[in-house]
Amino acid sequence: VIPALADIAELHLFRIGTGGSGGTYYPIGGLVALAISNPPGSRTCESGGSCGVPGLVAIAQSSNGSVANVRAVQSGALESAFAQSDVAYWAYTGSGGFSNDGSATRLRTIASLYPESIHLVTRRESGIRTVGDLRGKRVSLDEPGSGTLTDAQIVLEAFGLSTEDFQAEYIKPDLAAEKMLGNQIDAFFFVAGYPALSISRLAEKAEIYLVPLEGAELRELMRTHRFFSETVIPKNSYTGVAPTPTLSVGAQLITSSEQDEVLIYEITKSLWNANSRWLLDNGHAKGRSVTLETALDGIATPLHPGAERFYREVGMLAGDK
Repeated sequence: VIPALADIAELHLFRIGTGGSGGTYYPIGGLVALAISNPPGSRTCESGGSCGVPGLVAIAQSSNGSVANVRAVQSGALESAFAQSDVAYWAYTGSGGFSNDGSATRLRTIASLYPESIHLVTRRESGIRTVGDLRGKRVSLDEPGSGTLTDAQIVLEAFGLSTEDFQAEYIKPDLAAEKMLGNQIDAFFFVAGYPALSISRLAEKAEIYLVPLEGAELRELMRTHRFFSETVIPKNSYTGVAPTPTLSVGAQLITSSEQDEVLIYEITKSLWNANSRWLLDNGHAKGRSVTLETALDGIATPLHPGAERFYREVGMLAGDK
């Protein structure tokens, strides 16, 4: 069906910055885009069609990750994006790795989506069993602009390591997995919801080992960086891999204060309707962790007024605006 010209005029493009195609942001971003889209000419929700925002075409766009995403939302280069909770906070306050950027005061949150775990991946035969064993090895920290790089540097510092202690590379996790198969690197960091596709594929081709992140060093790290929490990557999240203690941060959907309040209200409402629940539950293993009940967990940047309006309506925020 060809939409009427009046419908075409109302089409609204809404880009969602995600991450690399081998991670969790990209597929979950695709599900979110499906949930909130309702292109001109679509069947109505009541007749079995899209239940998204009328006229909205949302697109999940691959990117370098959290750091690049918050900068793109702040500058207006993207309408929205996924970002780690810690990265969003540092950007908003102009602290951490953003101390030279100034405060990204336009950042607003739509929802907290799911926890992301720090993966430190190596081959079982490498002999790397602790963070300290990375000394002298070839280690990828992910690309500049990624949240993984920021968190990897924090973890390494907690264990008394710097990039001078090993051969650092800065490549996407899917390429790092390929290079590990070719014995070109020894380990790589990746912050993602499990199971991350690039790690799953690697585990099907080689015996891998996830290095545990635990001990006194981690307890001190959590004291100074309160966005981190202890978690366990469960048994067989990846083929042949035992339960692994590690740290996690929250994955959040962010936008800009410049985005229209009514639009963001409708997007938030669409994200949490019953049709979206079906998409999330059946589209990706991590989608089942994206729930309305946890939508406000760990948010340390302001909610967008449109999102705030929705959460007040459903009784998740008390008091008047």
